[in-house]
Amino acid sequence: MATISWEDFECVDLRVGTVLEVDDFPKARKPAYQLRIDFGELGILKSSAQITAHYAKEDLIGRQVIAVVNFPKKQIADFMSECLVTGLPDENGDIVLSAVERPVPNGARLM
Repeated sequence: MATISWEDFECVDLRVGTVLEVDDFPKARKPAYQLRIDFGELGILKSSAQITAHYAKEDLIGRQVIAVVNFPKKQIADFMSECLVTGLPDENGDIVLSAVERPVPNGARLM
């Protein structure tokens, strides 16, 4: 793995947001949800997330997630994803969301 500089890391804008809405995404190639996430001063951003194995839609509402908010928008089927929700694969390759230990303000930046 290549080593990056501190300046490289500072270019990645990781923020905390609260999930407001979750919809099924039947047009996605792999099972996924469409999320609307409140990032405080950054506004509400949309994301496609392949997290259906571990999370029911109703359990995601109100949950804080960590996302990269400065990637370019990405077209996924008929949906425009505006941020990348972060997670880690479990032993089966299913995604487990990265999380904050306790509530923090929406839009807080990972330092």
